[in-house]
Amino acid sequence: MKYLLILIALFFVQVHAKSAGKIIAEIPEASGIAHCSDSDTLIVANDEGAYYEISTEGKILETIKLGNYDLEGVVCEDSQMIFAVENKGILIVERKRGQDRYVNLYTDFNGKHITLFNKKAGVEGIAKNGNILYLSKQSKKKKNAFIAVVDLTTNPFSITDVIEHGIPDTSGLSYHEGYLYMVSDRKDLLVKYDLEKSKKVLKVKLGEGAWEGIAFDNNGFVYLADDDGRVLKYKTKSLGL
Repeated sequence: MKYLLILIALFFVQVHAKSAGKIIAEIPEASGIAHCSDSDTLIVANDEGAYYEISTEGKILETIKLGNYDLEGVVCEDSQMIFAVENKGILIVERKRGQDRYVNLYTDFNGKHITLFNKKAGVEGIAKNGNILYLSKQSKKKKNAFIAVVDLTTNPFSITDVIEHGIPDTSGLSYHEGYLYMVSDRKDLLVKYDLEKSKKVLKVKLGEGAWEGIAFDNNGFVYLADDDGRVLKYKTKSLGL
């Protein structure tokens, strides 16, 4: 019986961060972060409708004000950036500063309307893998916490699945090497979620912060955005990832 309990415990691991991380930049109300593979830079979104392009060492390269948007997350691709706007929807911005545009999203799933975009409790995180978009809904209660899985090949884009993960206030989201990574502002927590097995496989207890975003680069580092105005850089190994 003793060995059985040990084996069960190994299926879900919780660790404490071994490193406090290095503050590389101070960005006011940093609410989302993404890594751009082509330029090896970071895009940091903030609550006041601006985004900052910074180097992986924290140097601010460009600051762009998009408008009166509550930006809560960002995905960076070679040609475009995709922002989650908490109370309005999904905003696509061309990397070469072309036309900005909202995309249509059909928010019914299994015959029920899903309220994603809301001023008080809207979308807080965004991640992308191929033609699949993941949107994390803000919720103070774990029973209401979920991620909407959106198919980008349909017109309008539609929700094809809902991941009920039970992590309250999931405020940051990233897809990396087959897993979804979430950060919880309320719990000061980083969670690794196995999409194939539909289960949480790792919890990392972070230091105290207003965690709002997470991103991975291609060189073994992970970055966290803090709504209190910090961007932190960690070695992935120091977080047990």
